Amino acid sequence: MMLTMSTVSPLARRAGIDRAIQLVILLVAFAFPARPVPAAPTVPETVTWEEGIEYSTPAGESLKLNLARPKSGDGPFPAVICIHGGGFRAGTRDGYDQLCVRLAQRGYVAATISYRLAPKHLFPAAVHDTKAAVRWLRAHAAEYRIDAERIGVTGGSAGGHLAQFLAVTPHVPRFEGEGGNPSHSSAVACVVNVYGPSDFTQSYGKSVDAHEVLPLWFGGNLDTHRALHIQGSPLTWVTPDAAPTLCIHGTEDAYVAHEQAEWLIDKLKGATVEAELLSLPGAGHGFKGADAEKADAALLEFFDRHLEPRR
Repeated sequence: MMLTMSTVSPLARRAGIDRAIQLVILLVAFAFPARPVPAAPTVPETVTWEEGIEYSTPAGESLKLNLARPKSGDGPFPAVICIHGGGFRAGTRDGYDQLCVRLAQRGYVAATISYRLAPKHLFPAAVHDTKAAVRWLRAHAAEYRIDAERIGVTGGSAGGHLAQFLAVTPHVPRFEGEGGNPSHSSAVACVVNVYGPSDFTQSYGKSVDAHEVLPLWFGGNLDTHRALHIQGSPLTWVTPDAAPTLCIHGTEDAYVAHEQAEWLIDKLKGATVEAELLSLPGAGHGFKGADAEKADAALLEFFDRHLEPRR
């Protein structure tokens, strides 16, 4: 005898639905495993470490940063802001925790920040947030013994773009946003841009995921939102007022083509801005081994040279 839905009791039908839901949950769990929780940074006795400090509340959304600073010394210390990558739609500030601790050991106050992500938040929300973070550091310079004139910034991939955007738009009011501390400047003294894009109009067809990532951040692709792609490109805003820049880029990067760094460095030099490019032959998007060591050493040397920490 074949049973139909009309002959199955409500309890049995409910049990069947519950089993189906459980099966779907298990399949999703296997297909999309939980992101590993980043390991807590190893903090030496010489460093003060603080997590989850709120620096801005745009539209009521709490944005936080983690902060490392030297435990001893009167300062004022130079500061570095670290901006995570993730295609403007993912990533967390925790990935830069250990770099912040290393910077604090060298005599810096270092912060790694969260910012609003796409597709919920379109360009220029993330730009507004990074500028708010710079202003917050200046507003709290006395509390954290920061030299407000010596603030650098770094980031990788999307974070490299946002870091570079800070460096080329120090006097563009439209990008300041309303993230707090409006009386303070969002200008930075220097930038280390690690494989961040510089010209989004040239990204499609030369990046394996630009066709997915950029429409989520700009609200449309190059055909429908070309003006925003131009506005969001650091290359558009290069002037002699841009901050000294170090770009670090692998020659075999499939996500952000190496030529993006070449174009940026050439335009900065043409504007009489100090600019350097460290090309890593054969390296892709994300450095490992000797490439990572070389990139880290170049980053630290560049900040030491331009921000001059007292150790």
